[in-house]
Amino acid sequence: MHSLRSAVPHGTPQSARALPKAPALRKAAVELEAAFLAEMLASAGLGKTSGGFGGGAGEDQFASFLVRAQAGEMARAGGIGLAETIFQALMERENDQADSQTVRSARRTAGS
Repeated sequence: MHSLRSAVPHGTPQSARALPKAPALRKAAVELEAAFLAEMLASAGLGKTSGGFGGGAGEDQFASFLVRAQAGEMARAGGIGLAETIFQALMERENDQADSQTVRSARRTAGS
């Protein structure tokens, strides 16, 4: 007969396992929002010369760097909320994967 103790999964709780990955996931989410914002700003025409007294060819070459830098700062300052949504989805996926690993581990332990 199996004891109840052997049916309980051993190891670290899922929230503690996911905790070390949270900063990396948040950074990835902010970077993704920054990339999205950079594309939107570029599509809106930010960084394009308006003619007249523009900066010439050099300005055109470096405008994309400026747009990316501005988008990065916007995302780090909270952006449009996209990073938080992406982060929550990534954390949910991490927790789902941790749950499925815990269930597999518990089944192996219970089957022994």
